[in-house]
Amino acid sequence: MSNLYRGDFNSKIDYVFKIVLIGDSAVGKSQLLARYARNEFSLDSKATIGVEFQTRTLEIDHKTVKAQIWDTAGQERAVTSAYYRGAMGAMLVYDITKRQSFDHVVRWLDELRSHADKNIVIMLIGNKSDLGSLRAVPVEDAKEFAQRENLFFMETSALEATNVEPAFLNILTEIYRVVSKKALVANEEAESGGNSSLLKGTKIVVPGQEPLPAERKSSCCGYS
Repeated sequence: MSNLYRGDFNSKIDYVFKIVLIGDSAVGKSQLLARYARNEFSLDSKATIGVEFQTRTLEIDHKTVKAQIWDTAGQERAVTSAYYRGAMGAMLVYDITKRQSFDHVVRWLDELRSHADKNIVIMLIGNKSDLGSLRAVPVEDAKEFAQRENLFFMETSALEATNVEPAFLNILTEIYRVVSKKALVANEEAESGGNSSLLKGTKIVVPGQEPLPAERKSSCCGYS
């Protein structure tokens, strides 16, 4: 099923999807990753230095997908264009108790869009929903921003594991949908390209009625 852990060595990998986590420091990016990849949470977690990534393999639509999730320190100097390269999805994380972290989302989004692929799937994540009594960012503000910028949106709690699994599953499923649609369009274009010669008068060979080699040489306008 889509929410099961699977060993990479047990089955072939159909797809590898790179997802990047971005947002200010201390919004809980590393904790979200630890909760999703290892089902762990550490109250004394230290700030991420540099870049690290975790993987988790799951099944979507009977295909084996390996999620490669990258985490970085939430500082501008730590994020380079190489970090975004090849990313098919991005989680833009803010802390619901820190208004400034939400206000900075605009800058993070601009940076993401200037470096990442234009088809990247982006999800806005309001983390630390367990601290509702300290909320500084109304849900409505985040929803309005997400709708305006065409982002997916979800509030999570890495501490309580609330919506962490659904958030990652949603973004991975959406990436799979985008990739599948691209493949379908490419196949249709390839097929239409191959059949475009039919418009130029090429003979249509009906299965079971192919001409013999001698007939192929003499026939020019079809078969009787």
